[in-house]
Amino acid sequence: MQPENPEPYSAPAQAVWPAAAIPGRPGAHLRAAQADGADPRPSGGADARSADEAEAPSGLEEIPDAEPTHGSKLLDELRAQIAQFVIPPSPEALDAITLWVAATHLQPAWQHAPRLAVVGPAKRCGKSRLLDVLTETVHEPMLTINTTPAAIFRSITEENPPTLLVDEADTIFGTPKMAEKNEEMRGLLNAGHQRNRYVTRVVGNDHTPHRFATFAMAAIAGIGDLPDTVMDRAIVIRMRRRAEGEKVKPFRSRRDIPALHELRDRIHAWAQPLLDEAANLEPDMPVEDRAADTWEPLVIVADLAGGRWPRLARVACARMVAAEEAAEEDHPSGARILADIRRVFVAQREVDSLSTEELLHHLRQDPEAPWAEWGRGGLNARELGRMLSAYEIKSGNVRMADRTQRKGYMRNKFLDAWRRYCPAVHPVDADTTHGED
Repeated sequence: MQPENPEPYSAPAQAVWPAAAIPGRPGAHLRAAQADGADPRPSGGADARSADEAEAPSGLEEIPDAEPTHGSKLLDELRAQIAQFVIPPSPEALDAITLWVAATHLQPAWQHAPRLAVVGPAKRCGKSRLLDVLTETVHEPMLTINTTPAAIFRSITEENPPTLLVDEADTIFGTPKMAEKNEEMRGLLNAGHQRNRYVTRVVGNDHTPHRFATFAMAAIAGIGDLPDTVMDRAIVIRMRRRAEGEKVKPFRSRRDIPALHELRDRIHAWAQPLLDEAANLEPDMPVEDRAADTWEPLVIVADLAGGRWPRLARVACARMVAAEEAAEEDHPSGARILADIRRVFVAQREVDSLSTEELLHHLRQDPEAPWAEWGRGGLNARELGRMLSAYEIKSGNVRMADRTQRKGYMRNKFLDAWRRYCPAVHPVDADTTHGED
């Protein structure tokens, strides 16, 4: 069974979506008008929308759906199979998992190999069960439990890469000491996100240098977030423990694996003739930069399948990327300090500058921020300077209202960083710059 009334995954993005892209052939699904405005997504179950759930990003839900195809029916079937065994955090997450599985069967076509980061705050959130289902549906699964990085990259071929499946990643990256010990594994996962990134090792008795491929799609499951560099290359599925009343079908190898393998083989047979077409498609994306690189294979699979999947893929992409951007802004090691300083300047009516002492005072006053308990006595001037130096922002002499000078920060020094790293927090535009350089 699938969950009833799932909670929303994220707040909507604000991007405006242009005309829909290719569902297998250019413009085909644009000619198929959606009859009477009906939404072909099944009602109830994992697709039921709670009353307070945010609307889809502007324009994305209006992408017209084409008639169902063989490919779209395969994706529908795969989606239903996955939903029997796990309860993802949202319908969009279930759509993303489905498309990611299908994309593993077209790996030679991709420029980037998206990671699937299956993370949760505690045990028993369904992470390992999802990995069980992925193992039986992805292309050439390669479990990496206690596997060395050397063994992994020696198992990757450029012509037919496997799909890496890493469980209990918290035992690899869970503490700084563990992460330092497993730095080579992190480097392998980062390098393998993009084609033509190799590792060089000497082989044989004569120590001949040899290049090994790293490009392969990977699903990585663990408690807590993965390293930032891995998360930045991943489609993030934030699993939750099942609530009372949410039920799933127990996974039984003897009973369930044959059906999953049969579906896997049919998806592979559908995908293989589309390799060249997949490699040449450049779909319109609702996101940019690395997020677009990571999601592009999933959107291409959706466009090749047609039906409702071009719309579902783009809605999932926009919502889930927006959710991760918001989470990054809230993380102290990310752009949280910039976002909180932005809020301070807004609360102080966009003054031109604040002394370091004033800025620290306001930061430490926020009961929901980490700055009052940062370090031994709260965030101090030296630590603030260190954090801001990463964004090329430095303190200097600023003139106060009483015409005295103190060490502090000028608002105009933050404008570029605010636009780049926390645009969702009181967006900075031409009307709020006061003509500053």
